[in-house]
Amino acid sequence: MTRRDYLNSSLLASGEILLSGVTPLDLLAKDDWDGYSGVGDYAGSNGNTFEVLTEGHKIRDHAFELAPGNVIEIGEEYDCVVAGGGISGLAAALFFKRQAAANRSCLVLENHGVFGGEARRNEFQVDGSRLIAHQGSAMFFPPLDGTFLAEFYDSIGIDSRPFEYQAWAGHDPEIPLGRTSYTQGRANSGFFFGAEFGQSNGFWLIDPWGKKLAGAPVSDATRRELLATRTGEPALPRRHGDSLSRHLDSITLEQHLMDTYGVSRQTVRTFLSPVAGGGSGLGADALSAYAEYAADVLLPWKYDAGAQMFPGGNTGVARHIAKALVPDSIPGPVTLANVCRSPLNFAALDRPGQPSRIRLRATVVAVQHESEPRKSKSVRIVYLQGGKLYSVKAHSAIMAGGSWTTKHIVPGLPETHRDAYSQFFRAPCLMANVALRNWRFLYKLGISECQWFEGIGNYLALRKMATFGAVSPSVSPDSPVVVTLKILFSSPGLPIGSQVARGRAELYSTPFRDYEKRIIGQLAMMFSRAGFDPGRDIAGIILNRWGHAYLSPQPGFFFGTNGQPGPGEVLRNNPFGRIAFANSDLAGIMDHRASILEARRAVSQAMAL
Repeated sequence: MTRRDYLNSSLLASGEILLSGVTPLDLLAKDDWDGYSGVGDYAGSNGNTFEVLTEGHKIRDHAFELAPGNVIEIGEEYDCVVAGGGISGLAAALFFKRQAAANRSCLVLENHGVFGGEARRNEFQVDGSRLIAHQGSAMFFPPLDGTFLAEFYDSIGIDSRPFEYQAWAGHDPEIPLGRTSYTQGRANSGFFFGAEFGQSNGFWLIDPWGKKLAGAPVSDATRRELLATRTGEPALPRRHGDSLSRHLDSITLEQHLMDTYGVSRQTVRTFLSPVAGGGSGLGADALSAYAEYAADVLLPWKYDAGAQMFPGGNTGVARHIAKALVPDSIPGPVTLANVCRSPLNFAALDRPGQPSRIRLRATVVAVQHESEPRKSKSVRIVYLQGGKLYSVKAHSAIMAGGSWTTKHIVPGLPETHRDAYSQFFRAPCLMANVALRNWRFLYKLGISECQWFEGIGNYLALRKMATFGAVSPSVSPDSPVVVTLKILFSSPGLPIGSQVARGRAELYSTPFRDYEKRIIGQLAMMFSRAGFDPGRDIAGIILNRWGHAYLSPQPGFFFGTNGQPGPGEVLRNNPFGRIAFANSDLAGIMDHRASILEARRAVSQAMAL
């Protein structure tokens, strides 16, 4: 694979044009948007592809005319249709399968070329090695014994004990590698300071926390503030809805950090954001402070076991659910190794007559009752596939896609639901996976993880891979690896709606070639003096563009304001006729566990209809 494989685009327009109403189709050609997409089952499905993006925006712009003659009635009827084949949609279909009678049927409609939503993976073939990385959803948290999640994972064949990981190999002394793509701040970490800190040639501070930031090109006041964030002990909410959790939901995360650690606003925005708040897609200035704690309050886990990671992130979870739903979708036994390694059997996903079906490249454009919602006996679902509109009927429907699509494809939503959806802000994200032929340059610096404070991205971390994936059982500085740059689009100081719109404008109007240049330039700036040569060491780059990656909960999202319930609660507690709502954004937590639990609740509501 050479750089010529994916240097194939040109800049045609800017974000300012996009904000004026021009669609991505008018801005970038397909190759400008998608770029290289890797090998294997997930090739051609990197992030929101050009096809998915343009179809989604046609829905937003009400471009589909659902008149008789324009929609092909294919005569299929189901007990339940699920809109969205991410983890929430797959889990919903599986719960329905398990709770319904044996002859009940369910169809999952998924707009991408492979199921999983953000729980998909990228695959590279580099110098004879298969490399795997996540496109989005990443972390797996070992559940507490006896909990519903523990039982669910066990039921789909996931052994939630700590995974087995690669062993160190080679003649070099071992340097610690984490198990995830997130930094841990240990002695093998580094901070990079560039021109914005007066370091025109770049400066590395290795083991910054162990050295208490001695030598960092920052003021003494900033140094004291940053060290305070490592030693302070914030009070933590004990229960969802207690006085502290409600207080935190009433202020921004930025204000909370300032109050707790005595840091300045400038220090938060320069050094802590958007890593602080990165789990919700924006910087700390725009987010509810409770967003930083809600997952651990609502979803406690075995902290002493440590976070785990499948080779392709939570693609491993999605594949296990799909295997349980449609057993032939992944041939062979239900083992971690087989489910993660075996090729998908796409032909098995949508066979006529089987009770559970997954239909790919099927973009749902409308879900509507056939009569007045309270009295209707069925729901009509219209979807786009291959340029044509088709419709099926169902006794009930579950909306498992995100808020940004559901609000456009369910006509007649009550004002309460429309008002709730107006309070959902989804932030974009670019997940860039960079395949390297080796990481000797990092080893030379004595680091396996690092953070920087200018340019594109914020951090990277090498990881030992779980050995049940199609990966080498060992790792050394000469091993091919993938590093992931999570690129967020925060604009501190702007209202949250303006921040997410500006971020999408940049994501939508920047061609692959420009992002590639920026990423290569960033890595070269930081690592060239340690022997990094982009032309020699980079084997490939895959960009995963997610225009609505994160639900970014603003203050008041979780518990509401002015005596009104939080917007997620409105939708969680109130199905609309025969339509129930799932997806993790209803919980305000961008976590696959929330996706599963929201699906379980939505299926229970649908079964009661």
